[in-house]
Parts: sequence; structure tokens; C-alpha cells
Amino acid sequence: MSPENNAKKGFEVILEFVKTLPGMPGVYRMMNAQGDVLYVGKAKHLKKRVTAYTQPGKHPVRIQRMIAATATMEFITTHTEAEALLLEANLIRKLKPRYNILLRDDKSFPYILITGDHEYPQVTKHRGAKDRKGEYFGPFASGYAVNETLTVLQRGFQLRNCTDAIFGARSRPCLQFQIKRCTAPCVGRVTKEQYLAQVDMARQFLEGKSRAIQEMFASEMQKASEALDFETAAFYRDRIRALTQIQQHQVINVEGIGDADLHVLYQDKGQTCVQVFFFRAGQNFGNRAYFPKHEKEETAEDILSAFIAQFYANKPVPREIIVSHNVSGKTVIEEALRIKSGHKVAITNPVRGPRREMVNMAVKNAKEALERRLATEASQGQIFERLAEVFGLDSVPERIEVYDNSHISGSNATGAMIVATPEGFQKNSYRKFNIKSDIQPGDDYGMMREVLGRRFQAIIKAENDAGTYSQRPDLMLIDGGQGQLNAALQVMADLGISDVTIASIAKGPDRNAGRERFFMPGKEPFSLEPGDPVLYFLQRIRDEAHRFAITTHRAKRSKAISANPLDDIPGIGGKRKKALLMHFGSAKAVAEAGVADLQKVTGISRAVAEKIYGFFHEKDS
Repeated sequence: MSPENNAKKGFEVILEFVKTLPGMPGVYRMMNAQGDVLYVGKAKHLKKRVTAYTQPGKHPVRIQRMIAATATMEFITTHTEAEALLLEANLIRKLKPRYNILLRDDKSFPYILITGDHEYPQVTKHRGAKDRKGEYFGPFASGYAVNETLTVLQRGFQLRNCTDAIFGARSRPCLQFQIKRCTAPCVGRVTKEQYLAQVDMARQFLEGKSRAIQEMFASEMQKASEALDFETAAFYRDRIRALTQIQQHQVINVEGIGDADLHVLYQDKGQTCVQVFFFRAGQNFGNRAYFPKHEKEETAEDILSAFIAQFYANKPVPREIIVSHNVSGKTVIEEALRIKSGHKVAITNPVRGPRREMVNMAVKNAKEALERRLATEASQGQIFERLAEVFGLDSVPERIEVYDNSHISGSNATGAMIVATPEGFQKNSYRKFNIKSDIQPGDDYGMMREVLGRRFQAIIKAENDAGTYSQRPDLMLIDGGQGQLNAALQVMADLGISDVTIASIAKGPDRNAGRERFFMPGKEPFSLEPGDPVLYFLQRIRDEAHRFAITTHRAKRSKAISANPLDDIPGIGGKRKKALLMHFGSAKAVAEAGVADLQKVTGISRAVAEKIYGFFHEKDS
């Protein structure tokens, strides 16, 4: 049967429903024969809206396909079109119909909570249902934005961030008190009234009254300075700096904005980025980029309209929503959001002045975010397809593991593994290996055998424990030449693993980048053309593995260098160790000193001197 005949069948199904539809506002669902929801729509007049689907030739091909696939429909009537819009947005979020514009990455936003269920309020990050008593400030665009503000609040107002259980169990101030991030109300270092005054100032700051607080701090700093109390003056100076730190990081901001969200849109190559900026109490609480799913022919006005309706289906609504484009059905959306929030909501599209400049700056951010996404998608997709060709893989690789080792003449030897995917480096999957076996200094092959052995033994164990196939790499790259490849192949053979493609990458003559040679089992060594994007990619992931290996090695070496043999002597604490080093100049000189010389150090008795001497000379006896 031709698509046209299928479409006619769909029209006929819809026509049967039209006969009994009321002329009321409501929501309709179009479903296929399997019961999957194809589309959710709202209407001011259900009968008229659905009738439009029964007119052949007046719809684009995409809608004709949707109509052709429609086997049944469901309807819900509402009192108003605004109520229908709210219901439509909730159903789209829940059902994710194929033919609707969809808001992806619909995660909740974090807040700052000043608790109200304890006599000494705690300031903390909160995400999820607002079921704890207290005052909530936000939303913030990301956990990073919240953490940055929390740090400022601690530095500026010295509020506690510990849990109530820890607060109740304290008997002495913690480190936060020592570094002037808390006034230690847990042990009475500040009165309840004084602490609540700190909380009130933090509350005012989050409500946008930071200028008054900064002026008060400036006045106190001036008074302390005139009284030559420079320590107190420096204390207030640091608090002022902490409060101004947030404003310094706010790239987009405009005077006169209270509580508002900024939604701007940029389109290119059939894709869209919507950037949302949050302003609360005149402060920019960060921004987040969204890439809604839609058909290429959708207009910016329709996309922004659908986005806003879905966005606020599960989020608090500000009094003003500033947009970069006109919004389809603006009046209905404003009314729907008013019903949801309980207050008037205005959607505005400024055409001139500081607000338009702010919108243009935000659009520039959206443009850059979309360009990065498009470039990443295109280049990464093509590169991973070429990787499959270059290394003879059956399919496009989804996980590449790269291994490298680092040491200095065999000392502090470490191995490193990094993971690359089509989405980028997967840093939470990186692994480091401290070489444990008795390997000859500089034995790179032995190090590689240990690293790979431990890695794949762990994979096999995980598979056996879970009873499922663990995530093995599709491609394994070893930094080195034929020798490193042979070592890797030996490990795989010993473990009975034959389903992982292995290759090694070695720098060319004189270790020149761009002339790398690749080694694979059963193939002659080969090179890629200079300038090949795949070569650049392989160099980049090889360099990332080298960077991670070097960083791991340096950390281990620094720890070894900073280790002091005096730390291992029983009964020698910090004061005695410091006295010994001040007297002799180094741990080596202490080791070479006699008992009589050791006794000359303050705090070192004859018994302690003999213990120290015995520690360094017991092997000689």
C-alpha cells in the first residue's frame, strides 16, 4: 500500500473521532497501532483543531507520516486553553512523543538552603523536593555555581555547613573555625544572637542586598584601621573581597533585573541551542545550554514556545521571562504560567537598550555552544568511523583505552590508563597503577605486562561476579613499538582474551610527532598521512595518556621525596623532629650523629637519643 493510501487510512481514523468531539479546550493524543504516543497537542477548540488533520495535501511530509501512522486517539477536555497547555506540557515530558518538540536533559536545579529546623541554621546545597523546613534560594544553573556561592557565604559570613549530627557531637572547633570559615557555634565560640545575626546578613546577601552589607563591612574596616587594629581591618577586607567575587564572575548582568529567567535561542544546520540564564534578587545564578529535539522545519518561535511550556512544567516560575524571539501563543503561555505559579508572569522580548544588549550577549553564548556541539558531533563521528577503517574494526568503536608508563630509571614506576569515547574523554574511568612486582629498573615491557594483567584480571573478575559481560574496550592503544605490543599480546593470550583489538603507537625517527608508526598483530607497521585528522586524534589521546601517567608519577615521586625517615622513629613527634632538623640541618645529618651529639638537642634525653641512634644503626650491628 502506498504512503498516500496509508495517510488516507489515518485521515479516516481521525475523521471518525471528529464526529463526536466537543468544541471545548483540551488535549489530544495520537497513537499508532502498538499504542505508542506519536504526538500530544492542545487546542482552544478541539473539534476545529483535530479536523485540520483530515484535510489531505495541507500538511508537510512529516505530519502526513504521523497521520498515516495514527491508529487511535485519546482526548481530555479542560476549562481553558491555558489549562490545556499545562496538561500538554506535562504529558510531553512524561511520554516524549516522537513528533513533538522535546526538551532534553530535563534535570532538576540545585538550591541553597538555610535550614529552619535547628536553632543554629546550617547553610547547604539542596536538590529535589523542598521538604525540609527552611529558606530556599535559587535555582542555580549548576552544582558548581552553588558551590562557588557557598564558599563565598562561608568566607563572608562564617556560617556552619556541617550536619546537625556532627554539630551536636563537637567538643572543640573544627578546621573550618581555624581557617575563619565558621564561628564555631557548636562549642559556644559565638552566642546564639551573634550567629543569627550572621545568618541574617547571609540571607540579605542572597536576597540581593549585598551593597548595604558591603558598605557596613567597609565602615567596620575603616574604624578598625583608624584604631590601628589592622588584623580586624584585614578580616573585614577579606569578607568584602569574598562578597564581590560573585559579581566579578557574572559575565551577563543588567541593573534593574530582579527575579527573571532569560531564554535565548540560536539555530544553525537544523539544530537549536536554547540558553537559559537565571537571575534572582538581581544576581546571575548561572546558565545552562539545552539542545531540544525537533524537526528541521520548525520555526524559532514554535521551538521557544514549546521549550518554555515544558521547561516550567516542573520548575518554579519567575515573574518575568525575557526572550530573544517572539513566542507563539504568548498570551496563553503567560496565563498558564500564572495559573501554575499563582502570580502574574510577563514574557518580554526587548528590542533596544541594556536589556537587548544583554539578550544579544546571551545569544552569542548560545551560538558558541551550538557551534561547539556541531563541531564535536561532526568531527568525532567522522573520526571514529575512520578509526574503524584504520584498525580493521567490525564497527565504530565506543570505548578506546590508552596505556602508558612513567618512571625515572625505574624508580617510582607508575602505569596509567585513559578512556576516550565519541563524547570525549571519560575521566571518571581513568585508572592509575602503582607498579608492585619486582621488575628490573627500566623494564618497560614488564611494567606493561603488570598493568594490563591487573586491568584485565579485574575485568574478568567483575564479569564473573556480576554474571554479565563487563565493558571491555573496542580498541586498546599501547604507547610504544613492537616490544610493547608483544608484551600486551602475551598478557591477552595468558588470560584467554581474544576479542579486543590491540595496537601500539610509536613516535617516528627522532621522536617526531607526525611520523608515528602503528603496530598491529599480523600486519606490517604502517603510518598515516601527515595532516590526517585521525592521526591528530590519535596523537591527542596518546598525549593525554602520557600527561596522566606523568602527573601520577610526579605525585608519587613528590610523596617519596617529601617522606622523612624521622617520621618512622617511634616516639618522635612533630616538636622533636623539628628540633632535630633545626639543630642538624637535615635527616641525613641526624642519622650520622652520635648519642652525645643527639643529646645536645632540646627535648632529647639520653633514652630518646639512644632510640634514634639505634633506629639508624641497627642494621650495622
